[in-house]
Amino acid sequence: MSKGKSNDNLPIGDGGVTGQYKSWFLDYASYVILERAVPAIEDGLKPVQRRILHSMKEMDDGRFNKVANIIGQSMQYHPHGDASIGEALVNMGQKDLLIETQGNWGDVRTGDDAAAPRYIEARLSKFALEVAFNSKTTEWQLSYDGRKNEPIALPMKFPLLLAQGAEGIAVGLSTKILPHNFCELIDASIKYLKGRKFEIFPDFQTGGMIDVGGYNEGKRGGKVRVRALIEELDKKTLVIRNVPYGVTTSGLIDSIIKANDQGKIKIKKVTDNTAAEVEIQVDLAPGISPDITTDALYAFTDCEVSISPNACVIVDQKPRFLSVHELLSVSADNTRELLRRELEIRLAELQEKWHYTSLEKIFFEEKIYKELEKKHETWDKVIESIDKAFTPFKKKLKREITREDILKLTEKPVRRIYRLDIDELNNQIKGLEGEIKQVKHDLEHLTEYAIAYYENLLKKFGKGRERKTEIRPFEAIQAKQVAIANTKLYVNRTDGFIGTGLKKDELVFECSDLDDIIVFTRRGLMKVVRVGEKVYIGKEILHVAIFQKNDERTTYNMIYVDGASGTSFAKRFNVTGITRDKEYDLTKGNDKSKVHYFTANPNGEAEAVTIILSPNCPARIKQFDFYFEELEIKGRSAIGNQVSKYPVKTVRFKEAGKSTLSAIKLWFDDRFGRLNTEEKGSYLGSFDGTEKLVVFYNDGNYELTDLEMTQRFDPEKILLLEKFNPEKVITAVYLDNDKLQYNVKRFVIETSTLQNKFLFIKEGNNNRLELVTTDPKPVLLLHTGRGAQARTQKIKLGDFVEVMGWKAVGNKLADFSKSTEMEWEPKEEGVQKKLF
Repeated sequence: MSKGKSNDNLPIGDGGVTGQYKSWFLDYASYVILERAVPAIEDGLKPVQRRILHSMKEMDDGRFNKVANIIGQSMQYHPHGDASIGEALVNMGQKDLLIETQGNWGDVRTGDDAAAPRYIEARLSKFALEVAFNSKTTEWQLSYDGRKNEPIALPMKFPLLLAQGAEGIAVGLSTKILPHNFCELIDASIKYLKGRKFEIFPDFQTGGMIDVGGYNEGKRGGKVRVRALIEELDKKTLVIRNVPYGVTTSGLIDSIIKANDQGKIKIKKVTDNTAAEVEIQVDLAPGISPDITTDALYAFTDCEVSISPNACVIVDQKPRFLSVHELLSVSADNTRELLRRELEIRLAELQEKWHYTSLEKIFFEEKIYKELEKKHETWDKVIESIDKAFTPFKKKLKREITREDILKLTEKPVRRIYRLDIDELNNQIKGLEGEIKQVKHDLEHLTEYAIAYYENLLKKFGKGRERKTEIRPFEAIQAKQVAIANTKLYVNRTDGFIGTGLKKDELVFECSDLDDIIVFTRRGLMKVVRVGEKVYIGKEILHVAIFQKNDERTTYNMIYVDGASGTSFAKRFNVTGITRDKEYDLTKGNDKSKVHYFTANPNGEAEAVTIILSPNCPARIKQFDFYFEELEIKGRSAIGNQVSKYPVKTVRFKEAGKSTLSAIKLWFDDRFGRLNTEEKGSYLGSFDGTEKLVVFYNDGNYELTDLEMTQRFDPEKILLLEKFNPEKVITAVYLDNDKLQYNVKRFVIETSTLQNKFLFIKEGNNNRLELVTTDPKPVLLLHTGRGAQARTQKIKLGDFVEVMGWKAVGNKLADFSKSTEMEWEPKEEGVQKKLF
């Protein structure tokens, strides 16, 4: 076979097999993109969806139709099997926008499938009939078999693509447009038409929470994070109240079980109690923190998912990538144009009706109909005589009188004409002139007309379509910080190995697979490594611990001898950042250097030690005490301060020392409900390791808690969070809903149990805490009345109320009124936040 020839002697190229494959592939790719996977920008529909809606409109008589019948009707237009049509129909029905459903249509939250098409029914919603259909403004084309007409695009007067969302995989590209809120889309359309800026963000039927910080207007490269709502039922139980978009309850439970099996979380059991609402109960293992487990559920399970939008649509028969802002702008412009076309059609119809009604009035009022009674040679002569009789009145008309107009008049039944009939025609003409005037006004003010159209849509169909997904920023959860310690780590100190497989050697602690391990050896070497089955560090291991990056409080105290000079040095240092698996020499670098003494102090403690020199050395004092607190904390590469130039025999611990570090400064970030040391949020003060926080909740509970950074607080439920001082008097004002009055009480906290809520207001339905403060001299501003009746009363509660027990009901302050408002009097150092 010669070069460039195929087996059947056909040339390989554009005219041969290769060329045919190239052409077929492009044809197939174009077909999938245009006809199956990607929606059109005009109406936001894929072809199968458009054909389903068109078929349902043909069948529409106001009653429900079997889905099987709808599928059969759609097959006249859609050249694919019934399964693809049925799947698309169920998908649209589950979105509860264009299609009203009856029967078991499945559940997007649980992943349950819909019943068979013969058992379920559907019809077009009133909303669909209003926004999606108008045969007069629809462009048509022949169906695939040439037997029927189908719409090229439905005249959609609503941003349906953004409301429903869309997802499809074509050849070489894909589209993923997230659903948005119905009411917010209409509001944004109105803002766009008014020339104002607008923002739109995804909203899901499944609810949950969404962080839209990286949404990037839905363009390629953007990302949103979606979370389920997890509530703490008690210290041993968590409840998941919804599922993220695209996740089912069964899939979520599977991900939780998998994370538990992998040891990333530790739970006792998970129970699916989902019925009308999602409820997945997670029972925690004994001793496991609910806050850490909540974070771990977000980090390791489908309780949090990341979604990358990719808004691809068909524009002028080509795929284009647009932002959701551009999609909404195009939709609003398209809606305005459709409304203009509808008004122009309506105007033409009204003008035609006005013309004929005016002819009819003249025909009878001026007795032109009597021309029919005269004898004429032919019917054409009759038409001519009638046309001639209209001549004096043609100036009153807006267009020429046609033969068809006269023929239509002659078909009217000739009967006796009463004055009442003429009056009715006059009223009709007057009414038509009023309508024509209004339509012309609407055309001249088309933008205002489009805005009014959207406002009417919102009024008619917006109820019950409020946002379901809460928009809030998410804190970044570090997987290492929330991973359960599920792996036992062992050490062979003599041979210099650490690992999870050294089960015959010394157990040092439990850690997670994600932890980094920091190790120090007698030679004065340091290394940070990943958790592994068996990792070589170096002989004579002194210390093994979990490494925390950027840890500025853990301080290492060390005394070592330099192998070259024989001089001993002492140093204190932190290890904040390193290169994993790199060996760091903490001495002066000689291979004969050796560590005499080493401790790791989590809070910068500086102990005292006794130095004993070799008895054969010439030093006059052979034993003395050394105090680490006299050393400054420096970098790990520092040589250190000289302890002795003589040989050191041993170093013994003498006494513990206090921390040389300042107290921890804490802030409360009320966006995420987290404690932090990064100066985010409100400053709480400086804390030593033993101090506590007190939290007051709007339901009337207080709680004492420690300084654990992994704690989660709900900022919306907190009225006050501050450093706990057991001597401070708390002043609280709360609503007694049973007696419809406000009570005030002053008390000191007598409990000491941590992480346990105590109700300090009167128990009762809808009782709530209004204000709380630890100010020693609180002054309340009580605002009552409205308008001219408004007045403000200043009350010094320290003079008004005595200190009582924390369980006391308190004293009556004022009767409840919807117009009553309260706030603490501002202090000189700053205005306190009004709490409701």
